[in-house]
This record gives sequence, C-alpha cells and structure tokens, in this order.
Amino acid sequence: MNAVKSHIDKDADASCVCTLSPAERRREKIRDSIIAAAQGIFAKEGESAVSMRRLAEAIDYSPAALYKYFASKEDLFDAVREVFFERLLKHMNQARCSGGDLRTMFEACGRAYIETALDQPSTFIMAFSGLSDETKPEEGTFGYAAAAQLEAMISQGMAQGIFRKVNLTLAGKSVWASVHGLTTLLIQLPQMPAGLTHENDVSRAEMITFHIDCLWRSLASEGD
Repeated sequence: MNAVKSHIDKDADASCVCTLSPAERRREKIRDSIIAAAQGIFAKEGESAVSMRRLAEAIDYSPAALYKYFASKEDLFDAVREVFFERLLKHMNQARCSGGDLRTMFEACGRAYIETALDQPSTFIMAFSGLSDETKPEEGTFGYAAAAQLEAMISQGMAQGIFRKVNLTLAGKSVWASVHGLTTLLIQLPQMPAGLTHENDVSRAEMITFHIDCLWRSLASEGD
C-alpha cells in the first residue's frame, strides 16, 4: 500500500503540480497510463486477464520496467482503489461544503458513493477485487480520509443528540457496507430493481432514497 500513498490536499493546491520536475511528471504520466490500461483490460476481460505482461504490451513498455511503478499486481489494485476513493472524497467534500443540515449532508454523501461508482463501474469493481483480511486503508490515503469523514459525520450526529450513542467504528463500517452492497447490486444487475417482486412500482432513484433513509433511521435517536 505504501506505493499508493496519496497527498490528500493535492486537489486543494493545484499549484503543487507546477513544482514537479520533468522526470516526476513523466513518472506520473506513465503510472497513470498503467492504471488506465489495467482498468481497460479488467473491464473487458476480468481480473485474471490483468498481468504485468499484458499491461506492458498495452502501453508498449517492458514488463520489468513496470515494477519501478508497482511492486506487484496487488500493489496496482491498491492504486486503482485509491483512484476510486480520490473521486469519492472529492464528491463527499462537495456535498459537505454545499450547505444544509446533517441529514442533508448524510444523504448527499451516500449518493456520492453510489454515483461515483456508477459513473465508472469497472473502476469500482476492480478497486474491490482481490481484497484480503489484511487489506485496510492506511493513514494518508484517500480511502482512510473517506472513512474518517464518515465517522466524523456520525460522531457529529451523536454529539448533537441526533444519533443514538453507538460504537463509532462499527457504525461507520455498517453504513459503508450497506451503501457498498446496494451499489454493487446496481452495477451487477443493470436493470435493478427489475427482476424483484413488484419491480414495476419502484425506480432506481426511489430505491436509493429509501435505502439511505433506512440508514439514517437506523442511527437516529428516538423521535428523530
């Protein structure tokens, strides 16, 4: 994971791009090309087709040279995961800064996760392929920052008496798992909720709204 550690504030300070040396810019360009090639192969042929040799062929580079950028296939998938969380964090920040009360922010962030994934489903699916029990976001990564923002939102709700007192870590993981599960179904079943009982009465938008509302109610204090 160390190879994919990201500077969380790089979007906030666009001028930092100008400080990169020509060699650093070239390295970033090649690294991005590798990630893009991996996403393309994954989208068309699946995880098993992604190999360093295939990637080298795709970008006209030597297989050995790719290891200067990624130590392993797992390292590459970690980088793709960071691409997803970088986009997600950007959308979450936009939702958080758009104003409104805690519930508005909560709903907006839930939609941000779903919409970020649906916008580039192959990136989302690839990002969560090959995970192991040891996989977890490290401090300094976009994945870590996104998880921290979710927990901060829940903590704020508890402090204001809007949410009942719960285990913060457990609540954060539970909310994430629920939204992630719905997102995965929406991607893997393109006609979702078609195919379910009484599907003609339910739209995707209604299902997403209802799902996020259920999550809010699961945390809410009595009377909220």
